[in-house]
Amino acid sequence: MGKRRPSGDGMVRKREDGRWEGRIVVGHKENGDPIFRYIYADTQKELMVKLRQSIEVYQGVELTEESRMTLGQWLEKWLKNTAPTLRPATLSRYEGTVRNHIVPYMGDKPISQITGKDIQKLYDTLARQGNRNTGEGLASGTIRGIHAMFHEAMGAAQKAGLIPRNPTEDIGAPKFSYKSKKVLTDEQLEKFMDTIQRDSIWCDFFYTELTTGLRRGEICGLKWEDFDEIHGTLKIRRTIHEEKGGKLTPWDTKTAAGARTIHLSPSTAALLRERKKTALTEWIFPHPWKPEQPTRPSAAYERMKVLLKEAGLPDLRFHDLRHTFATHALTSGVDVKTLSGILGHTRAAFTLDTYTHTTGDMQKRAAEIVEEFLIDIFGEELKPWAESGKTAKAPSG
Repeated sequence: MGKRRPSGDGMVRKREDGRWEGRIVVGHKENGDPIFRYIYADTQKELMVKLRQSIEVYQGVELTEESRMTLGQWLEKWLKNTAPTLRPATLSRYEGTVRNHIVPYMGDKPISQITGKDIQKLYDTLARQGNRNTGEGLASGTIRGIHAMFHEAMGAAQKAGLIPRNPTEDIGAPKFSYKSKKVLTDEQLEKFMDTIQRDSIWCDFFYTELTTGLRRGEICGLKWEDFDEIHGTLKIRRTIHEEKGGKLTPWDTKTAAGARTIHLSPSTAALLRERKKTALTEWIFPHPWKPEQPTRPSAAYERMKVLLKEAGLPDLRFHDLRHTFATHALTSGVDVKTLSGILGHTRAAFTLDTYTHTTGDMQKRAAEIVEEFLIDIFGEELKPWAESGKTAKAPSG
């Protein structure tokens, strides 16, 4: 039996058609036979450059026979192996990503030949026309999610000896391009508050939402054991997931930042103390007709739509109530780090990037806060100076 050739060992020959061919050992089969990677060029000089580059990549790498499988075959295998560790919703999202956004474009390509350029080209295509139903481009946040999953899958392929390195590391994560958030202005918020006051079943729910900014599943998952009525705090440690068919499943929050304790406003704490006196079950906001169950997230969404319509307000997503809370909190002087903790974000930078927008009302309020701050420092004499400044800058008639 011949000596086992090390990975990275290369050979060169001139083909009968005049082109040059190089091959390097990139791994071994179970019987010890080498697995080759072939490289081609029109000249010997060009081939040697390509060969040196490939030898550097594969030096010390030991691929297996499975490195010949296609990307689609690997992703299918990876999903099967990963499924037991994923939440059902996460697995469903990963399967949809593979099925709709990766396999149609590069599923037939050998996994060992996937490059960073291939992946960047995929992301560019998805940004232009990634929605297979409408033909429109995917949102930047969706593509970032695809990148995160792809990075994880290709990292697993590297550990399994299918590729020499993870090609997703050759490109940066797609950047977020934030769209303007739909946020209720001061006037709209007042209308919405007036409307929910007339709804005895849902009033407490939406008042709490607008004063905490909880995610929909989080507020539906609150239990009385989470409420500290003495200190006026609320522990966020679970979220309600609603599966197809209506089954409700409580999940623990996914991250340490998500599991948090928040201080309630005095009015919200008082509201919950009063509500607790007549509580029938462990849930702070139980199903209206089945109090042994939590409120269904879909029911909260549907009721919000009805209340918005009654108030004559624009159509919103439930998440926009969270945006409303966060934006008003920022423009009222709450610092970004504190707000990040309340919202359960992992990084304050994410909070700042997400809420860089303001409405006209909020800009006015921010200006008023600055003025109040300056008056506190310089005294009331600032006011006449400010007024004279306005007069000086007023356009002449």
